[in-house]
Amino acid sequence: MKRADVGFAMGIQGTDVAKQASDIILTDDNFSSIVKAMMWGRNVYDCIAKFLQFQLTANLSAAIISIISAAAISVVPLRAVQMLWVNLVMDTLASLALATEPPTESLLNRKPYGRTKSIISPMMMRNIIGQSLYQLAVMFSILYAGQYFLGVESTVQAVQHDPHAAKELSEQFTLVFNAFVLMTLFNEINSRKLHGERNVFKGIFRNPFFYSIWLFCFAAQVIIVQFGGRVFSCAPLNLHQWAYSLIFGVGSLYWQQVRSKYFPFFFKIYELKTKTLFLGPIMYSN
Repeated sequence: MKRADVGFAMGIQGTDVAKQASDIILTDDNFSSIVKAMMWGRNVYDCIAKFLQFQLTANLSAAIISIISAAAISVVPLRAVQMLWVNLVMDTLASLALATEPPTESLLNRKPYGRTKSIISPMMMRNIIGQSLYQLAVMFSILYAGQYFLGVESTVQAVQHDPHAAKELSEQFTLVFNAFVLMTLFNEINSRKLHGERNVFKGIFRNPFFYSIWLFCFAAQVIIVQFGGRVFSCAPLNLHQWAYSLIFGVGSLYWQQVRSKYFPFFFKIYELKTKTLFLGPIMYSN
């Protein structure tokens, strides 16, 4: 039992020595409980991976837009209180939403993960980088071309001519924040799947925590943008601007499908290197 990856012992008829040496004790002495233990164990692992996929995407996008904006125009479009809302509230609730995904029997259809396998798989890396590129493309488009199709004054151009001309309540910067949050919210739906599944909505209504938290965050975002004012450094947006924000948010779902279908070999070189790296240790352990 000590040498096993996971040691099981019977809780009723098992000896004390077996219980101490095992990792899991079957309290009902029913070996069918091993299947449930495997299913729940895999579910816990996947829930952690789902949240990492969601969290790393949001953090990567926010970090890059902040660094490049600070270097290019000396102003960061995402304010500190806005990032506080994204990181402390939304991400905390998202971790609860993704961590409460119930296990399904489909978890038993895949092979177990290896000991040396990274928790961030190549497929997760594709999703993280792919969604980050989409979010950055949208936010930079709003920053440098928003005045042409969103009907806002260009705060970026004003700052480039006068560093002190940055408005505290900028519609352009509010649109960047709003689009970023909505893209993050819709990407939360994408993050429910880890292995390239096309139907990201499958089983979404089996988890009331998920859709309740998602709807709460969406409603809170509307209130923050429209009524947050100086507290959240947000200027109210009109219906035209909200429509574009929603299109950008829903676009993350569409981009996930396009990326999965037309760019399946994006990280094939990375996967090949990973397999080559661990081929020796795996063969040696066997």
